[in-house]
Amino acid sequence: MNSLIISNLSKTYSNGVKALNNVSLEIPSGMFGLLGPNGAGKSTLMRTIATLQEADGGKVSFGNLDALVQKDEVRKILGYLPQEFGVYPKISAEVLLNHLAVLKGITSRKERKEVVEALLHKTNLYEARKKNLGGYSGGMKQRFGIAQALLSNPKLIIVDEPTAGLDPAERNRFYNLLSELGENTIVILSTHIVEDVKELCTNMAIINRGEVLLKGNPQKAIEQIEGKVYSKTIRKSELQSYKKEYTILADRLFQGQPIIHILSESAPGNGFKQVAPDLEDVYFSEIFGGNSGRETSN
Repeated sequence: MNSLIISNLSKTYSNGVKALNNVSLEIPSGMFGLLGPNGAGKSTLMRTIATLQEADGGKVSFGNLDALVQKDEVRKILGYLPQEFGVYPKISAEVLLNHLAVLKGITSRKERKEVVEALLHKTNLYEARKKNLGGYSGGMKQRFGIAQALLSNPKLIIVDEPTAGLDPAERNRFYNLLSELGENTIVILSTHIVEDVKELCTNMAIINRGEVLLKGNPQKAIEQIEGKVYSKTIRKSELQSYKKEYTILADRLFQGQPIIHILSESAPGNGFKQVAPDLEDVYFSEIFGGNSGRETSN
């Protein structure tokens, strides 16, 4: 199976914002999580790979394809679910999917019917296939988005912020659907939701301000901060002073009181207790003080 290889990709917008700064990644088959805050450069990277945007420099290759040059060839093997996936509200899922299948080059009516029915079943939309898309919930629209992304049996699938705004039940349905796709395909999941990557991905990268801060296996990333995360319950009025003194990874409320997680090479004392880190701790430790380009295997 071919890997997607991104080498020294750069993009600066006309307003001076450096969206991508020499980004290099090797993405194998399976689920790959691209994690970063809003504005980190994730969507710019996704649009560039999806042939929708030009890069200033660098290279993207998939097998023998130069993705920045052979755009039509890439589009034949690509499934893409953008962050803002619009649907025609007064058309049924079945009719629109059939129409999109024609655009994808599935000209045989018999084959098209089989493909459309199979995808509606796969995305659990078959019972609602006659319903206008305007009446779909957010989760149903996202599942329709995956159905259209799978029309040409793609080798590379890109989904950009797919679970933002979904309720927990819809998110779980989406997780299950994505995990099935990732077995024989490259699926890039771009998100700012740590839970998405924790649930689904065996490989990941954390990106911020256009730079890759960390890449590798999520579990190994967690192991690398083992023994360095400490927790304490504090009063709300103390939070600002603690932020000045410590590297705070997270603050959550429990029964109205903030619980903070901090990163410390040695025991900080002062009532802090060592806790087992999770991927959210890794994420914030990189965002607030990461070293660009770190590999988890180091």
